[in-house]
Amino acid sequence: MRNWLAAGVACLLLAGHAQAQTLRIAMAAEPTAADPHHYAAAPNSTLHDHVFESLVELDARLKAQPSLAVSWSRRDDRTWVFRLRPGVRFHNGQAFTAADVVFSYCRILNNENELAVSYSATVRRLARVEAESPDVVVIATKEPEPLLPSDLSALRIIPRGLVADRPIAFDPATNCGGQGPWPTLAQFNDGGAAIGTGPFRMRSFGRGGASELVRNDDYWGEKPTWQTVRLQPVTANGPRMAGLLAGDHDVVEAPATADIPRLRDNANVRLAVAPTTRLIFLQMDQREPAPFVNGGNGPNPLRDPRVRQALSLSIDRNAIAQRIMDGLATPAAQFLPDGMRGIIPGLPVLPYDPARARVLLAEAGYPNGFSVTLHATNNRYVNDGRIAQALAQYFTRIGVRTEVDAMPSNVYFTRRARRDFSVPMGGWSASAEETLLFFRTWMVTTDRDRGVGTSNYSGWSDAEFDRPAMASLTTMDDAARDGLLRDASRVALDRMAVIPIHFESAVWAFRRGLTYQGRMDQTTLAQEIRPE
Repeated sequence: MRNWLAAGVACLLLAGHAQAQTLRIAMAAEPTAADPHHYAAAPNSTLHDHVFESLVELDARLKAQPSLAVSWSRRDDRTWVFRLRPGVRFHNGQAFTAADVVFSYCRILNNENELAVSYSATVRRLARVEAESPDVVVIATKEPEPLLPSDLSALRIIPRGLVADRPIAFDPATNCGGQGPWPTLAQFNDGGAAIGTGPFRMRSFGRGGASELVRNDDYWGEKPTWQTVRLQPVTANGPRMAGLLAGDHDVVEAPATADIPRLRDNANVRLAVAPTTRLIFLQMDQREPAPFVNGGNGPNPLRDPRVRQALSLSIDRNAIAQRIMDGLATPAAQFLPDGMRGIIPGLPVLPYDPARARVLLAEAGYPNGFSVTLHATNNRYVNDGRIAQALAQYFTRIGVRTEVDAMPSNVYFTRRARRDFSVPMGGWSASAEETLLFFRTWMVTTDRDRGVGTSNYSGWSDAEFDRPAMASLTTMDDAARDGLLRDASRVALDRMAVIPIHFESAVWAFRRGLTYQGRMDQTTLAQEIRPE
């Protein structure tokens, strides 16, 4: 198969000339829907961020930047004022106003097909969203929200005109009154409701196939280079790379790490590598009994922090980073990389000590171990299937007999949202440079009314962790918030209810003649890909 690196040269050059106005992107995972309020996952963001926009956008390094709002300010710790960009129109010609923001946030509350409260968790933390004038939105939060601009970057705006005219007032307690109809998932997928303000229009959404986009020539911002964009999911590494070298794709996501040295030597291929905040981690089921621990029979050993520490100690993170990730990962010391707000400075990589792990298991009452099933995706994260197998081997060596059940991401995420698993392997990328977001989403005790702990699928709850973590969510002073987050990090690392593995590096391969810098959030945006 390695001969494709030489054989693909001529095809790459011919394709670059033949498709000058079309950009063909091979995605490593498939979007689940064209609905921008369906599920927060990187493949969905790649699709949605071509078509839809939010009040605030995150740049390639996760800094909040103006988008549909040109500026924002605070009247007090709970009241924010967003001034909207003038002259913006949706793809259907409708003018963008503050009423569209109110409608979009209300639709999020009434989206029956939303998965894992991906967006409604944020909206439910808002007390008031008001169109003070056509070009001013006032947002009041229930509690102080230090990262509100970054949070709003995920809430994409759709036109009020998608439904018949009726009074709509923002009210989370009643889901804005709840009266329908609201745009449906099917309407977005068939294109009827897939109307945004972004640099591309949706021509077609291909569930299980390619999605086609066409340039929005009336876009308010910089016009993209490409007249059309084709987003083609190709979830297997080999066919994805073969398609690039055969001239079928211009850009591919996540080339196999083992192929990187050869690709660097190919004069007709360019690479972009970006460090990311995407943490690969395991959650530890706290239910009694746990369905995939000892076959769902008897006490659940994962409830004991000594057992969880033993599992962490069994993992050689440096070996995974070097041998499986081929150096394109940073072994985890905690829940965000060095340099981010809320980390504990100077921590070494989490230790590898299988002998100590066996001692802890014996102390916890499991000298002969126990059995678990580790569930994972096999097409979502870089080398995810191989990582899951390696983790299973490490666990088995200390006596925790482990089977792996890996599956496509579209199946996995639906099942994980139902809490079907006991040791799920996940990945998550922060949308701001601090641990607050990971703790708020994945680790604090679940409180759906407050929109926290919404991805705490393990059901872990610890008052000693919650006290500083929850206090950090409403602390506007940066230095004080840092201290609270560090306190929460110490408890989290001691209890190890979430076991960090490593941080991915994002990699793209593309044909000669293109430039792309890559993004920390691992999305692939045609508007940022340009001719060399």
